[in-house]
Amino acid sequence: MTSIVAVSAHLPDTVPVGPLLDSLGLDAVRVLRYQRIYGLSKICRTADSEADLLLAAAGKLEGLAGQEDRVRYVVRARTVPFAAPYPASPLARVRDELGLRHAKTFTLSEHACASGLLAVDLCGTLLAADGDPDALALVLLGEKAFTPSVAMIPNVGVMGEGTAAVLVGSGGSQDRLLGYATRSYGRADAAFVMSDQGAAEFRRIYADGLAEVMAAAVAQAGIALADVDLVLPHNVNRISWARSAEDLGLDPDRIFLDNVAETGHCFCADPFINFASASELGRLRPGDRYLMTSVGLGSTFSAMLFEH
Repeated sequence: MTSIVAVSAHLPDTVPVGPLLDSLGLDAVRVLRYQRIYGLSKICRTADSEADLLLAAAGKLEGLAGQEDRVRYVVRARTVPFAAPYPASPLARVRDELGLRHAKTFTLSEHACASGLLAVDLCGTLLAADGDPDALALVLLGEKAFTPSVAMIPNVGVMGEGTAAVLVGSGGSQDRLLGYATRSYGRADAAFVMSDQGAAEFRRIYADGLAEVMAAAVAQAGIALADVDLVLPHNVNRISWARSAEDLGLDPDRIFLDNVAETGHCFCADPFINFASASELGRLRPGDRYLMTSVGLGSTFSAMLFEH
């Protein structure tokens, strides 16, 4: 059974969202919308390189130091398919500096911001097929908002540069995967930067698409959404989650939104950053069932249920 062995997160310094949006060309009215309606205050931004950010997260990962020989896969989950011009490879640098040159290394970006959940599921499948109960996979998440076109999702959220590292195993009783559901609504013009028509269609299907996969993931464990102790969401904005909670009949207090105002939407890393924060705050107790969610532009909706 796929399980999460350990999670760590790195949150760099933050900048106020107002001046950041000013620099991206938004007028005062739209800036206020992001602050007052979407609930954004600060965004994680730094001059550090992507490799440095990933190394900072992995460096905090309990269970990695001294266990490098057990890591069979290093998987980079990305929203934006490219990270650096060829032949530079931030991922190769991270792998080598962590002492994991022996591990099979590749990147997933097919589900955009939902690629992190895809990576965990795939790693569990690969490890189970290998048949070594002690083997591990390392999933690396988070990236740089390096151009204006990827720094913000218009009328949705602002991208942050927090990172996370996840050790995945194929057995054990800690943070066991109980259910995973994903659905892609493919479009010919699917891309991170959507056309006006694509954005309108995305908004139209968003609530139903998210509700569908959340219900499907918990159904695999034989429970209902009302039985979920905590939702660890993608940090797009507060208003979308307020609406989703009402539509789904979820207690808003069971949706962990503490980081929305403080980090921004950190690409694939959000649910795992929220896991680290919720754990530090004592919001997860043994036996709790928690649901991670992610939505990738294009559009892919994903949800993953675990038992802590």
